[in-house]
Amino acid sequence: MQKRKILAYALSSLIACVCAPALAQPPAGTPPALPTVLYGAAYYHEYMPYERLEKDVAMMKAAGFNVVRLGESTWSLWEPEDGRFDYAWMDRVIDAMGKAGIKVIMGTPTYSIPAWMAKQNPEILARKFNGVQNTYGMRQNMNTDSAAYRFYAERLIRKIVTRYRDNPHVIGWQVDNETGTYGAANDDVFVRFQHYLEKKFGTPENLSKAWFLNYWGQNLHSWVDLPRPDGAQSTGYKLEWSRWGQMRVTDFLTWQAGLVRECASARQFVTHDFAGALHSDVNEEAVSRALDMPAVNIYYWGQREYYNGADQTLQADFTRSLKRGNFLVTETNAQSTDWSSSFQYPPYDGQFRQDVYTHLANGANMVEYWHWSSIHANQETYWKGVLSHDLEPNRAYAEMSRTGAELKKIGPRLVNLRIRNDVAILWSRDSLNALNDMPFARESQWGGTATRADYGSLVRQVHRALYDLNVGADFVFPDTADFSSYKLLVVPSLYVADDALLRRITEYIRKGGRVVMTFKSGFTNEHTAVRWSMAPGPLREALGFHYQEFSNLAQPLALKDDPYKVGTANKVQHWAEFLQLDTATALAWYDHPFFGRWPAITSNQYGAGKVIYQGTYLTDQLQKAVLQSSLQEIGLAGQDRQLPANVRTRTGINGSNRAVHYYFNYSAAPVSFAYPRKAGTELLAGRKVMPAETLTLAPWDVAIIEEDAITGDAILEEEASAGKAGR
Repeated sequence: MQKRKILAYALSSLIACVCAPALAQPPAGTPPALPTVLYGAAYYHEYMPYERLEKDVAMMKAAGFNVVRLGESTWSLWEPEDGRFDYAWMDRVIDAMGKAGIKVIMGTPTYSIPAWMAKQNPEILARKFNGVQNTYGMRQNMNTDSAAYRFYAERLIRKIVTRYRDNPHVIGWQVDNETGTYGAANDDVFVRFQHYLEKKFGTPENLSKAWFLNYWGQNLHSWVDLPRPDGAQSTGYKLEWSRWGQMRVTDFLTWQAGLVRECASARQFVTHDFAGALHSDVNEEAVSRALDMPAVNIYYWGQREYYNGADQTLQADFTRSLKRGNFLVTETNAQSTDWSSSFQYPPYDGQFRQDVYTHLANGANMVEYWHWSSIHANQETYWKGVLSHDLEPNRAYAEMSRTGAELKKIGPRLVNLRIRNDVAILWSRDSLNALNDMPFARESQWGGTATRADYGSLVRQVHRALYDLNVGADFVFPDTADFSSYKLLVVPSLYVADDALLRRITEYIRKGGRVVMTFKSGFTNEHTAVRWSMAPGPLREALGFHYQEFSNLAQPLALKDDPYKVGTANKVQHWAEFLQLDTATALAWYDHPFFGRWPAITSNQYGAGKVIYQGTYLTDQLQKAVLQSSLQEIGLAGQDRQLPANVRTRTGINGSNRAVHYYFNYSAAPVSFAYPRKAGTELLAGRKVMPAETLTLAPWDVAIIEEDAITGDAILEEEASAGKAGR
């Protein structure tokens, strides 16, 4: 009987999804405006070595925690045997939390299947390339397209959500956990991929033409001849397979979100926790369309050498940009992290607290630690919780209690922060994947070691430069319809792009936009085929140059006369395009007897706008100087750019329509500076602050100043307009 049910489910799923995954997406609700910041931890009472629920809840309440995440990790307790469900173990936890005034976010427990399921339906386990079959033991080892898996998952989701839909303590649902493709290339995944290609290309001849499959005589005349992706050499095939994996993840999470909405209360929100940001196999933008608000798990290494808020801000900026609004941090360091004890770097005093305010300054409405207590055995033994293995109060708990007490007082002034940035970075997942396949900075395939310079490193370099300049940034995407709400658009190596995207960028420049663009942009079309027109193809008129040659750089090269005055950092590396000027002017030339005939950096006025182009990979300091020059030119290098080197600042508008300014001292020494904004109240100390007054921050400290004046209507209207623009 069970097999027949699963077969029926498989047939209905095939009819619904085989050609068009994720096309029918349920409408996401309005992101909830929260009354205060949510602050807490993931809690797994089921992991405890002895009964201590009452003590844990009391400690959480004393620490100021007001939210926990429950239930996403233990399918085997929800359903210990096929079709037998148990809720009592969770009911008592939710009840205890509710009595203490602690809200609950429930997770659908679908990312780690029970042993009985793997034994009954081994086809659920993912088959990877070249026939490598997953075995049972690790989490996230399944093919999420499997009809059997979907049958069991749907049954469980409906039962759990229905049980807690009316529970007043359960405020939201997290669908799955850190979902990815898991490398699944099972037969059903491949068959659906083939049908997807049939729908997209129409005929195998059209696909062969787009992918240039005449190369090596691999063109197709029948869909049944489509080879598996295991050994594919075609760049077009590889790119489309990566897109297919992203669509599978989107389809799976959209499907889960739809199930939850069918059964949940309208007051309960739906989210998903991305495993960090900027993924190659997950289209976070598409997934987020099915969510009320996105969530992200952001980890960092504490201590001075690694801790400066830069990576937290990068991931937060990206996640905030997914829906142009607030987001949740569902996991961050409680103490030290890693699957072994090889990377134990517990934060210094002050860094626990500073990390919370870093997330809030970037638009987070919740910060949850992973997790409440350290696990005593198995894979994540050394991924420490708020409590160490002794389960007693400690240094981390004390600092978190201080933070919780502060948030009880000022959380309503910090939640639902609206952030308006003038700078955007164009993120292209296709370019990431294509340049990973065809890297520009790796030693020869015949020998040598990989170089850590790629699309991802370039995006991080650009964002870090802006961060160091105290300039906030959003991310925009290839399907963003309009970039006009931004004064500066930064375009790192847009290697894969269709003509329509390049036209939108060109039009943005023509109408007065400013662009900083880097090498390899416009190089290939949407099928990752190199364009057969003079480079840079459709961008040529806007960029004001053309080129036919390019070269890797065996050694870093200096730029002639150090044009940006960066001293020993006046170097470029890895790649050089031989740019020949049409209407552009050169801003920097290579200082070299051969390469010196070509400019390294150019500027071109096009219409009412301007574009700066980097034909090579700059050092970090040089990149910062180039961006600073562009910011100064358009009036974005203002008062916050003069802060001391280790001070970072972020600004937003709170629910009272007042500007809130965060100032962070990411260093082990006190730092003082003149407060550069309007008069306000420092919320943590509860005292007035006047313009030009000297502020002193202790090591790893933060000041949060709410301006006295209400933000003007014109600024609010501008922010509202910016929030609607783009997608």
